Amino acid sequence: MAPGYVGKILKVDLNKLDHKVIEKDDYFYRTFMGGSAMASYFLLTEIEPGIDALGPDNVLVITTSVLTGTPLAGANRYTVAAKSPLNDGFGESESGGFFSVELKRAGFDAIIIKGKAKKPVYLWITDGKVEIKDASHLWGNDTGFTQEKIREENGDNKIQTVTIGQGGENLVRYACLLQDLRHANGRSGMGAVFGSKNLKAIAARGKMKLEFHDMGKLRELSSYFIKNRKEHSVCQVLTEGGTLGWDLEDLDADGVLPTKNFHGGSYDKAESVTFNKLKETVLSGRDTCYACPIRCKQVAAGGKFDIDPRFGGPEYETSGAFGPNMLVDDIEVIAKAHELCNRYSLDTIDAGMSITFAMECFENGILTKKDTDGLELKFGNGEAALEMVRKIAFREGFGDLLAEGSWRAARKIGKGAEKYVMTVKKQSFAMHEPRGKNNIAFSYAFSPTGADHIEATHDMPLEDGGWAVPDIYPLSILKGVPARDLGPQKVRTFIYNQHAYSLLNSLSMCFFTAGPARLFRMNHLVEMVAASTGWETSLFELMQLGERTTTLARLFLTREGLGRKDDTLPDRLFEPLETGILTGVSLDRDKFTKAMDMYYEMMGWDIETGIPRKARLHQLNIADLAQF
Repeated sequence: MAPGYVGKILKVDLNKLDHKVIEKDDYFYRTFMGGSAMASYFLLTEIEPGIDALGPDNVLVITTSVLTGTPLAGANRYTVAAKSPLNDGFGESESGGFFSVELKRAGFDAIIIKGKAKKPVYLWITDGKVEIKDASHLWGNDTGFTQEKIREENGDNKIQTVTIGQGGENLVRYACLLQDLRHANGRSGMGAVFGSKNLKAIAARGKMKLEFHDMGKLRELSSYFIKNRKEHSVCQVLTEGGTLGWDLEDLDADGVLPTKNFHGGSYDKAESVTFNKLKETVLSGRDTCYACPIRCKQVAAGGKFDIDPRFGGPEYETSGAFGPNMLVDDIEVIAKAHELCNRYSLDTIDAGMSITFAMECFENGILTKKDTDGLELKFGNGEAALEMVRKIAFREGFGDLLAEGSWRAARKIGKGAEKYVMTVKKQSFAMHEPRGKNNIAFSYAFSPTGADHIEATHDMPLEDGGWAVPDIYPLSILKGVPARDLGPQKVRTFIYNQHAYSLLNSLSMCFFTAGPARLFRMNHLVEMVAASTGWETSLFELMQLGERTTTLARLFLTREGLGRKDDTLPDRLFEPLETGILTGVSLDRDKFTKAMDMYYEMMGWDIETGIPRKARLHQLNIADLAQF
């Protein structure tokens, strides 16, 4: 076994309340390495096609990677994957924090969880020992209570937990997981899968010394990051204000800040929901992840809503979803929405977008106060949005419908509500406007989980002459492409960036520290993997891992019946923006359709169906996993 791995994978059967340890050889580890690729392998091999995502036959997979436990900034993420109850296909979400390192130090590279416990339980993993413990006393409580009690009853306040609150217990289809209350596995409904299995939490604490091939080189790379971070623009902005300090004002100026359920690209009250406004009101501190000096996480406290600092503070996505896109101009409402979502374990993007969808229905007379439990659910009503978050988590009244996600809710409401749904594969848009950033159009369409904003590098730094273009020279991309371009060179640039981001997910590396337009550049990843394992590797091998990762997820979608027909964008994106400097700009439907054809051709997938071709699967060494 190469260094960089523990070499043990925990397999838990909740039906029998039993577990066993399995081992894989070096060939397996080098082929999949960890994170998303390894998780996708187990989804394909452990789940039967066509099962109910909220039934006992679904399988949860949690994976670390070759770099987990190194001193590298950003090497602290982990993947949680299962069949998604939101999109009925591939479900995956990454998070940072501290859990991944504790799990690996506790003796395991990954966990596979099958079945459903008869009553609530949680997993307790420490130094190679595994217990399935009663969680009946935790059920019905929020994530904060759960973490506090698990630490208390096991006598260690350094235990790292991944927990669900009432949203996960009540099977909200976009329920998330909370790690240390502030780090969310947000997208695709992994919290609902926990709840469907009566699994309240996983707790880990480990003291095992992890072995790496060349710690000297790893420390050298770590020092490089610490030394140079103050000179790198991305690190600077994230250190000063996190994602909220980075995105909102710039996007507004560029006309790509989603406003009023993606009607517009600019908000005339944007200054009311920026990092500066948070700093003036309820910002109380900053937080970080394992071994990361950036400290990009906000912490909010107090204010008129008595915000609880245990749950951190709002990121850009939360601020966009509960702010401009909802026409809410109160940063304290946004910070409280963040707290409630983390408390109850709800994805802030889908929660915000589901409420925003309902607001547009309300504005157009499709919904009335009779439907919304007496709430005046109109654009700008932040306090109604806060109440609706609670109702969604507890599936109370109208919240029960919105807990299904906007795509399903619209089909139950009818009356033309479907045209107000901003989803792909039933997952809501993140807070980025595809009409001004066409890479985002591709990201939303081609992400295996549904609309997702971290499928590839965003457009502006990669325009011709952009400051980040030299970062992608090693990917053989030598020229930038305009942000509003749908031609073959844009498709090529997107694909190589998509592979790079998929690679980062399989190495469990943070997008804020590594990859295109980041301080750790692509060839640094080669040095990292070599230093961790001792393997003689290359950027070619790692980029193949990235493409393998993207394609494994596609294989899972394919066998669950999803294909090209599901890679489609809502009509609204082909209509003109109504506010901002890009007023009047829309996606060209014909050009986008041709770009889709080009994407499938370049990926080696069938143009008509979007199914990967056998030859490309053999090229990626995963043909044996195809189930069609």
